[in-house]
Amino acid sequence: MRIQQSAAAASQDSPAFIEVRQLTKRFAEVTAVDEISFDVRKGELFGFLGPNGAGKTTTINMLTGLARPDSGTIKIGGLECTRNPKAAQHLVGVVPDESNLYPELTGFENLCFCAALYGMRKNERRARAHELLETFELTEAANRKFEGYSKGMKRKLTIAAGIIHGPEVLFLDEPTTGVDVASARRIRQLIVDLHCTGTTIFLTTHYIEEAERLCERIVFVVSGRIVRIDTVPNLLQAVRGKHVMLVSVAHSGPGLSASLAHAFSDLEFEAVSESELRVESATPIGVGPLVRFIESQGADVTEARRMQPSLEDVFVRVTGIEADAMRKEKEKIEAGS
Repeated sequence: MRIQQSAAAASQDSPAFIEVRQLTKRFAEVTAVDEISFDVRKGELFGFLGPNGAGKTTTINMLTGLARPDSGTIKIGGLECTRNPKAAQHLVGVVPDESNLYPELTGFENLCFCAALYGMRKNERRARAHELLETFELTEAANRKFEGYSKGMKRKLTIAAGIIHGPEVLFLDEPTTGVDVASARRIRQLIVDLHCTGTTIFLTTHYIEEAERLCERIVFVVSGRIVRIDTVPNLLQAVRGKHVMLVSVAHSGPGLSASLAHAFSDLEFEAVSESELRVESATPIGVGPLVRFIESQGADVTEARRMQPSLEDVFVRVTGIEADAMRKEKEKIEAGS
């Protein structure tokens, strides 16, 4: 982790590697991306955070040449890519939200084929394929067809294919969506490792905790518009010093939150779900008085735990999108994948 921090410090002084100005994309009467502007520094791990439908994938498609913007400009590595999307193709690696590899080919064959598309010679691409299969712990599955891979294995091979040619910038679109916990953890570590080598990484995600853990700077995007862009420490400054507690309650009535708010005017209460209350205060929260009051209302407290304010709290404040809605969206995607 110390290496990642030094890489982060270095990227803060780096020039812009991606420059986006007033980028706009419409589909019929829907404006998917609405005049967004931002820079990504060379060597930076840059997060693009928002719910489904926020314009994240459309933005990546424009930056990687898969979609033409209606207006605005794109520069990557100093090359003008708005009119010539292939100008920076040799600098760019792409990992789409859905795998673009061939199910009938083996893992090894898929990597070799992708390497050939970038003009790598046969010996070079075979050596690179073997290297990446080992790095991504897929050597034993090298000669198995891609269609037989698990979701986590498919995601790892898709990332390997995206970096087969050693790109200077890697676009990752929802890299851990739909994979199991162990695979997601491994993929996040691979992202950190790539960042430590100096690769510029553009990461889209609607997993708030993932963005907080990985990224140096983050964009909050809602309905195609950027509502906030800043470093993670600066974003967290807004909730620093806050005290937060999550209280699990059984047999509670519909008016419990209102009763609590009336009885404890110095605290803020939010019903996270039917059985959970989130309590926030500028001063330490006393557990005893809360528990006694809740029980006096005929409910039972099954758990009360203190929590550190997180980027999720900042996201809710800035965007107005409830954290519970983001979680349900994530669960829906994972259940259907």
